[in-house]
Amino acid sequence: MPDWIPDVLGDEFEQLTLELEPDDQGPVVATLVRALPAPQSWWDRLRGSRLLLEDVDVLYVHGWSDYFFQKRLARFWTARGARFFALDLRKYGRSLRAGQTAGYISDLSTYDEDIAAAMEAMGRAVDGAASGRRLVLLGHSTGGLTLSLWASRHPGGADAVILNSPWLEFQLPVRAAIVPVVELQARLRPLEVAPQVDLGFYTRAQAEVADPDDPVEVNPDWRPAQSMAVHAGWFRAILAGHTQVAAGLSITAPVCVLLSARSATPTRWSDDLTRADSVLVVDDIARTALKLGPSVTVERIEGALHDVFLSRHEAREDSYRRLDRWVRGWRASS
Repeated sequence: MPDWIPDVLGDEFEQLTLELEPDDQGPVVATLVRALPAPQSWWDRLRGSRLLLEDVDVLYVHGWSDYFFQKRLARFWTARGARFFALDLRKYGRSLRAGQTAGYISDLSTYDEDIAAAMEAMGRAVDGAASGRRLVLLGHSTGGLTLSLWASRHPGGADAVILNSPWLEFQLPVRAAIVPVVELQARLRPLEVAPQVDLGFYTRAQAEVADPDDPVEVNPDWRPAQSMAVHAGWFRAILAGHTQVAAGLSITAPVCVLLSARSATPTRWSDDLTRADSVLVVDDIARTALKLGPSVTVERIEGALHDVFLSRHEAREDSYRRLDRWVRGWRASS
């Protein structure tokens, strides 16, 4: 296996290239990024003090047209003693190679190979189990859908699942109407591109609420202002995932879902888009989240964007407070 090397994020971050099976576009890789907790001082070790999450591994998976860049989110976990890992899936971000169709997948279960490779590099069994360390899965948007399906297929693999605005549903009446059309397109022309409907307002909203005291740097080649092209085969894979969630999953671990309090339609720019989720219909997601498993907590955050941890200051701090509260409760009971 290749060695860990310094990551583009600098500081305490390192990355590891994970070689995967090639596909019809050539060699395929995923990339694992890690940040480890600082060693405890000799005085803390002498006193026998323990950090809350020192026996925990966290695996983060990004959303559509995205990659991992959130330093503060990693440090939330490492400050509490956890080992933090983030996976840039195949054909995204650090893992995108020349000649590949960015973000393309025809079946979300294909990501099992990416996740298994990450688990092995983390020193865990490929199904996430058989480790002396607890596993927290942390997914944003489409990554939340991917990890939810993985956790349901691997009962006992995760000890907790935390979802940041997971894309669990595509407005049920609309989904039922478009599935036959998408199925036909995906069979005949899987790489057919849908019309671009993203006007770049979500990216603009993040820029509008950016906090100079909590800076975030983004690579526009890996996270473009307008989302990457949507292909028919990929869209069919997403809708198939939504259908599975609608039928009910069996995630045995406790689940925490963080969502904005409301949605806003991004047909034209307004300041309202800086205080709401302009990507998902959050009320639909909140209802559908209850089908993930027997223990689901839904946190609705006033003023939050689609990525609650990239919201304006007040909503962002509220998101971290709620995450901390849930994690403390989970850890105390586990």
